[in-house]
Amino acid sequence: MKLSEALALASQKLSQAGVPSPQADATWLLCHILETDRSDLLTRITFDQELTIEQKLAFGDALARREKREPLQHITGTAAFRSLELKVGPGVFVPRPETEQVVQYAIDYLRQLPVPGKAIDLGTGSGAIAIAMAFEVPQTKVYAVELSEDAHKYAASNIAKNNVSVELRLGAMQEVVGDLIGQLDVVISNPPYIPDSAIPIDPEVRDYDPDLALYGGEDGLDVIRDISGIGAALLRPGGLLVLEHADGQSDAIRELLLNDGWFSVSAFQDATLRYRTITAIR
Repeated sequence: MKLSEALALASQKLSQAGVPSPQADATWLLCHILETDRSDLLTRITFDQELTIEQKLAFGDALARREKREPLQHITGTAAFRSLELKVGPGVFVPRPETEQVVQYAIDYLRQLPVPGKAIDLGTGSGAIAIAMAFEVPQTKVYAVELSEDAHKYAASNIAKNNVSVELRLGAMQEVVGDLIGQLDVVISNPPYIPDSAIPIDPEVRDYDPDLALYGGEDGLDVIRDISGIGAALLRPGGLLVLEHADGQSDAIRELLLNDGWFSVSAFQDATLRYRTITAIR
């Protein structure tokens, strides 16, 4: 089978399965099987290259998994985040493109500090936010906390893989940061914020992302309430809190933070003009 034929057939099957981006996913799967990039794949298609029997079987297996709505990143074993490549799979939240913009607020703040700063990522999951801060502002001392043992293993692997200096801690954030009280410049988190009753529609999220990374209590804000208190204790005066949240939660979170004594509480839109980020000053 020619690569062009395989790609067209895969796109059709994924479309019929309800995959939101069938053409793009088919392309990524084919690149994964061929161990190549999109540019080289296009060249191979131009020259009418064919799949070997082994490649055809492997592509069929990968395609069948995606048709069942297993996340693309679980099949390839990796997820892109800013300039990073991260290992992901069952048991860890797959980082999303919108979080790339969230971490930018922390990176911009750290870059303008007159001396090297200190930052912590609470609920680090794959380590995406912590690693991005350490990679892009390398003079920063970065800490990361993760409650899930499964996710902690991915974070540890990704820290080593990307050769950055991040101090990773396993356990409840209330219990493992006592030595950092009043010392940090940035506290950042992409916490679980989905209300317990608001089960996601997308199978990739509902069936594969860990519940611990999704659900935040009756109104979705339980973990954010905890972070408000912990963050206030960890930050020096003038330090920055950065939170990702769901569309429609910014007003409630702003009121929560103001009631807890935070200053300059600001909400920001993502690339789709939805309010998805809150920042506040200690």
